[in-house]
Amino acid sequence: MTTRSASGRANMPTGRAEVAAAILEAATDLFAERGPAATSIRDIAARSNVNHGLVFRHFGTKENLVGAVLDHLGANLSALLSEEAPADVLDRALDRQMRVMARTVLDGYPAGQLQKRFPNIATLLGWVRPLHDNEIDARLAVANALALQFGWRLFAPILRSATGIDELTDDEVRQAVGAEVGRILKSG
Repeated sequence: MTTRSASGRANMPTGRAEVAAAILEAATDLFAERGPAATSIRDIAARSNVNHGLVFRHFGTKENLVGAVLDHLGANLSALLSEEAPADVLDRALDRQMRVMARTVLDGYPAGQLQKRFPNIATLLGWVRPLHDNEIDARLAVANALALQFGWRLFAPILRSATGIDELTDDEVRQAVGAEVGRILKSG
């Protein structure tokens, strides 16, 4: 009978906070890759190097875990925004969050109900409110900017092909979309 190697044990998270963090990171990666519906609790446990029972102990149900992942992504993006992280770091974090959110919705999970906090949206609203005449206009500007980001991040290949802009580089598209997002957020 073989036992887990010393190096395997060294990579195992220990303590409540470390185990929960490892589970959240593994679930986030897997949900971004294939969506929550195609990801089992055992997949998450294997990726996070913990027993699958610990996933249930820390999060209760898969639906609770999906909500915790969405909250985790929002908090992470908000922290990056607050510390004014480099654009490429923000872009990767936003892409990861949007992929998880899209796959969650497409898999039939009620993402808007499962996610309890939206700190990144609150941060963005705080920046945008002074540029608009009223609260509704500011909220609509943020919603429209997010919709544009979701659309491009998820449907870029078809959008590029359908509109005949295949020759633009990814960087050119990213800059154009960023400029449009800025225009949407500032128009009041």
